[in-house]
Amino acid sequence: MAPYLDGTSLPQALPANEVKSLLLSKSVSSTQPSSVRDYEPGRTQFEDHTSYEYEDLRPNFPDIHWDELKDIPYSDKGLLGHPKFENLLADATDIFDYTPKIGTEIHGVNLGKLTDAQKNDLARLIATRGVVFFRDQKDLDINTHRELGSYFGTLHKHATTSTPRQEGLEDVHVIYADEKSKDMRATFTPTFLWHSDVTYEVQPLSYTSLKVLTGPPRGGGGDTLWSSQYAAYDALSPAMQKYLESLTALHSAVMQAEGSRAMGRPVRREPVTTEHPLVRTHPVTGWKALFYNPGFVTKIVGIPKTESDYICRYLAEVVATTQEAHARFSWNKGDVAFWDNRACNHTATYGFAPHRRHAVRVACQGERPVFDPAGRSQEEEFNEKWGLPPVNKDGASQSNYND
Repeated sequence: MAPYLDGTSLPQALPANEVKSLLLSKSVSSTQPSSVRDYEPGRTQFEDHTSYEYEDLRPNFPDIHWDELKDIPYSDKGLLGHPKFENLLADATDIFDYTPKIGTEIHGVNLGKLTDAQKNDLARLIATRGVVFFRDQKDLDINTHRELGSYFGTLHKHATTSTPRQEGLEDVHVIYADEKSKDMRATFTPTFLWHSDVTYEVQPLSYTSLKVLTGPPRGGGGDTLWSSQYAAYDALSPAMQKYLESLTALHSAVMQAEGSRAMGRPVRREPVTTEHPLVRTHPVTGWKALFYNPGFVTKIVGIPKTESDYICRYLAEVVATTQEAHARFSWNKGDVAFWDNRACNHTATYGFAPHRRHAVRVACQGERPVFDPAGRSQEEEFNEKWGLPPVNKDGASQSNYND
């Protein structure tokens, strides 16, 4: 190697402008952050997990049996929240929405140290916005996480998914994929992956929180998307809204249980199939929401199968492709998402290999879904409140697409 190429010396005959360029390049390189200096398109730095601090929270599939779930009382804490969320936001340093329909991020609030009044406001905000995000929640360890979740209701124990290796945490759901995990994206359609958690239960989940313990670095993938069921309802024509309000659908756990057994994993509670209204009314907001789940709805009751299949495909498209109904969150370690399973669907994303992604989820059961014809739509209330024009839902009207 020529001496000057490793920076040790420069030949006397090198033109002055090239000498200046080499010295400047060396100076800039030494002061640039590694994210710039080591940038490779589509590639992010891999973290070594030889010594892993969350071994006790890695996945386990205990072979135990639970009885079927019984009806439990439920009172929504969101009804006690301040309409302006004043208690929760007293500590906030910033708050902003992701879109008008769904998603809010709050800075400066410590989820591990909330008062009851702040928790009530949090529930009300989640019910209103669908999903709320908090960054870098160091004080929310697994016990504090469970304590916070149980404030909102009885914690749900999942019949098939993994729980932590640490005993006594059977009401915690572990999400885990590492550098050795098989890529499963070919086994599901992207639309099918949209879901609301365990809607086959008689009393499905309400407030749910997920904390990422370890995950891909920024730009490494592993994002989660949420889709507003309020906005999905508002995307329908008035005639379709009225039609769906008259229908119910079957939500089934059978496929989930069969898949677990096929992989040699235990099913801790026998699978159920439950009938729920296709449109439900939220007890806190009073808004009507589509209650359709591409992952668990198998049939619509009382109509021919051909009709049911077409409606299911149509509603899956509404959930998965109505962009203004979506919020997408890129995680960092310690980040928390709190969402309302009654008001939104969500989906994971693939393509983050070879990074490890490890998260823990805590969720409480809510009320039995009901439809109240006196409920309003989110869009109706917003339009009236802010004087917005009604949305045009006439697809036969003149259009001019010039993008």
